[in-house]
Amino acid sequence: MQVFMVGGAVRDRLLGLAVQDRDWVVVGATPEQMVAAGYLPVGKDFPVFLHPGTREEYALARTERKSGRGYKGFTVFTSPCVTIEEDLARRDLTINSIAARADWVSAGGQFDSKEGLIDPFGGQRDLQAKVLRHVTGAFREDPVRILRLARFAARFHDFSVAPETMALLREMVAGGEAGHLVPERVWQELSRGLMESHPARMFDVLRDSGALRVVLPELDRLWGVPQRAEYHPEVDTGVHVMMVLQMAARLYAPLPVRWACLMHDLGKGTTPPDLLPRHHDHETRSAELLQAVGERLRVPTDCTELAGVVAREHGHIHRSGELNAAALVRLLTRCDAFRKPARFADALLACECDARGRLGMEEDAYPQRPRLAAALAAAQGVDTASVAQAVMARGARGAAIGQAVTEARVRAVRAWLEDGAPAA
Repeated sequence: MQVFMVGGAVRDRLLGLAVQDRDWVVVGATPEQMVAAGYLPVGKDFPVFLHPGTREEYALARTERKSGRGYKGFTVFTSPCVTIEEDLARRDLTINSIAARADWVSAGGQFDSKEGLIDPFGGQRDLQAKVLRHVTGAFREDPVRILRLARFAARFHDFSVAPETMALLREMVAGGEAGHLVPERVWQELSRGLMESHPARMFDVLRDSGALRVVLPELDRLWGVPQRAEYHPEVDTGVHVMMVLQMAARLYAPLPVRWACLMHDLGKGTTPPDLLPRHHDHETRSAELLQAVGERLRVPTDCTELAGVVAREHGHIHRSGELNAAALVRLLTRCDAFRKPARFADALLACECDARGRLGMEEDAYPQRPRLAAALAAAQGVDTASVAQAVMARGARGAAIGQAVTEARVRAVRAWLEDGAPAA
């Protein structure tokens, strides 16, 4: 029996990055031997075990053979005869196909010597050259690998995709393999890529390969759609959305904000050509499209709901400095800011990313964000229970109570404005 550390743990250690999770492959063992040694079996599709002490995953070395469409269309073969080189050959990228002998790995995950590395496909060479390259032609058998490679491009943003690998991606898309991606896996990879330091790189790769037309056609059609240059010096809508997304990464925005940034202008892709570069009522169309995307990809509710608020209201939030007290309260109410102030704060962050995600405006201030947060605080200062009790004491019920609360909030915001609210 031989044990090897594999995959991302080896790659990140060679790059000098912190190792988050360690995965192990066992060569020369049977499931029965693993159980007898105290390992807990947890694998459904192939033999995976939890170490009795560390609880890290140990998988038996295996090979895979394509037997159907999609990422589940594989027949898995495990045997004590499968070598570590054969196991590494089934992996996606050369940089993920390096193994380290367990007896050369210290408790902290460091290599005592590179002599203990097994690297049959040149992963170390590609790490040094900063290249993302597929291991073998078997890469084409799993469409999820298109998304995984794009996600790695977002993480290792200064890595290029090998020309032959990009050609393979395009062949896979042309062959219809990307059409067999299941929603859960699409969202899983997209959401992870969105949280990387350069998420726009993920969409660069997906566009170059043609896969974006398959998984997110609503986003793909934004490239080449012009906007008014006085508001968008970058002009191209797709370029703008990527700049907004990168601003969200720069500001360390959480996933729902990054998803909202990605979705906020989808409606511009459906503007009639004779209206361009204007996009009348694109906000409504964006909200409808992103709702359909959320249902198709089974996007978490919090992401879809925030994206809907941002799509519908980002224009009003940008122009909020022009609004009087009553209009500000109406805006806060439409955003459901009184019930969900944390979500409203995320909406304001997404709007700041939208405003600064424009050519030459990256360093501009966005006073609307602190100003609207302060307006909400002023309106929240109203004792709504007391207002309701006073109205009910006069015999009023139902809508009259809500109207009285709204009027009290308007008075509070008006007083805040008169007391010297910060300029927009």
